[in-house]
Amino acid sequence: MRRVIVITILLILSFLLQTTIFSLHDLTGPAPNLTLILTMSFGIMRGRKEGLLTGFFSGLLYDLFFGSYLGIYAFIYMVIGYLNGRFHKKYLMEDISLPVLIIIVDQLALDMVTFIGNFLLRNRVNLGYLFLHHMMPQLLYDVLLTVLVYRLYLRINRHLRRKAAEN
Repeated sequence: MRRVIVITILLILSFLLQTTIFSLHDLTGPAPNLTLILTMSFGIMRGRKEGLLTGFFSGLLYDLFFGSYLGIYAFIYMVIGYLNGRFHKKYLMEDISLPVLIIIVDQLALDMVTFIGNFLLRNRVNLGYLFLHHMMPQLLYDVLLTVLVYRLYLRINRHLRRKAAEN
């Protein structure tokens, strides 16, 4: 129960930071995607089920506030969290290189799905401009924040595991 409460607080905090403070930077470019970093982190650290659930609720929050249709982002984030959970127990969690590589792949996949859904189907095809002015800055922010935030999530995860083992 404690784990659910902590992840819920982290999810709400990540979403609020992403949509308020970090979106102020959105005037000059894209804002970092903290909910995707949270989904990726807990998918890797806790497994497929945890990644799937964290991704679902991350995407659902995004759908409720910004989505055109309910469930699209919930499904995308859910799939991303599930696929990231497949790396659970297959690498050393303290190594930051895999989370950085995974966040790059996750963000590019999310951007491509968004591009197909929002731009390509509306016949606005300028992938070069979108890649240079939106995807690359977003990717750089996400990689930088992954390096910083992942270690915090790792500490929180260790603390939660230790408390669960004590009980």
